[in-house]
Amino acid sequence: MATFTDDFNRADSTDLGAGWVEVSGDWSIVSQRLSPGAAGGTIILRAAGAMAGSDHFAQVTIAATTAASHGVWCRGNSNISSGYLFRNDGSAWALFAVVGGSFNSIGSYAAAAAPGDVARVQAVGTTIKCFVNGIERISVVDSSVSTGTSVGIRSESTNAIRFDDFAAADVTAGATLSVATSTEAAQPVTGAKGGTLASAGESAGAQVLTGGKTAALGPAAEQTGAQPLAGAKAAALGAAGSTEAAQALTGAKTAALAPAVEGDAAQPLAGLVPAVLGVATTVETAQQLTGAKSAVLAPAVERDAARPLAAPVTVDPSPERTFTVPAERRRLVVPAERRTLTIRR
Repeated sequence: MATFTDDFNRADSTDLGAGWVEVSGDWSIVSQRLSPGAAGGTIILRAAGAMAGSDHFAQVTIAATTAASHGVWCRGNSNISSGYLFRNDGSAWALFAVVGGSFNSIGSYAAAAAPGDVARVQAVGTTIKCFVNGIERISVVDSSVSTGTSVGIRSESTNAIRFDDFAAADVTAGATLSVATSTEAAQPVTGAKGGTLASAGESAGAQVLTGGKTAALGPAAEQTGAQPLAGAKAAALGAAGSTEAAQALTGAKTAALAPAVEGDAAQPLAGLVPAVLGVATTVETAQQLTGAKSAVLAPAVERDAARPLAAPVTVDPSPERTFTVPAERRRLVVPAERRTLTIRR
């Protein structure tokens, strides 16, 4: 595990010592504070030694501030063309992912920096967190920068800005180190400035807590066992998959039936359905008629025509007369007697 600290408690000088590399600009120590100078523009300072791994934090105290960009960075390369930068511009804190010299804002906290603020940025895996005075203000998941072992400070070169008490250290994955542990006792300040206590290393023994402490539980890990639910929970069932077994329904459910498809069985009709019959086709079977039907008979054909009768004979009978019957073409001899002959056909 690598650590690096500097409280800048030494004589004024433009030489920061072997622990620092001035990547750009002219940095100096003024009144036991780190000064970015007054030349204008953005300048960069990094620790000469690298962290042991890419999971680490870096923090610095803002001793004096103004409305200009200044902050701390971690998981960087030697010239901060990649890494994570946590800085204030006079109105808000912002977290940047720096890739190939391009700055992409991935989180923010609306508050101006104040003298005495301790700004901290921490990268563990893809979880990037930022703290102000030990309080977490930004937490994001980002994979833009996966490796980098340089830590340092980036600031505009202005005489109104001062830094103090820089610290950096590796972080074990899954652990979050606070700025001060619960066992650190505040020390009275007498005379000269005392240095800020560094963060407890991972080998410090856990101390018994007194009093009450509340904390928000983190999301359950994937190996956490499912807990029984108390009370009732209602949820809409999703559409059954092709392999899901049908479940028995309890209670009542109403639903509008969809239109019958062509394979549905015909249902019996209740009541009367009136309909207009169409013209019978050539293949329709004639149906039996009920009731009465009258029709006019056609005239008899010529072979059925009635033959006219000969006019009756009204002459007095003679003792013997001979009649010719047209229908039979024979002669009829009638004796002389008084009688009437009627011929019927």
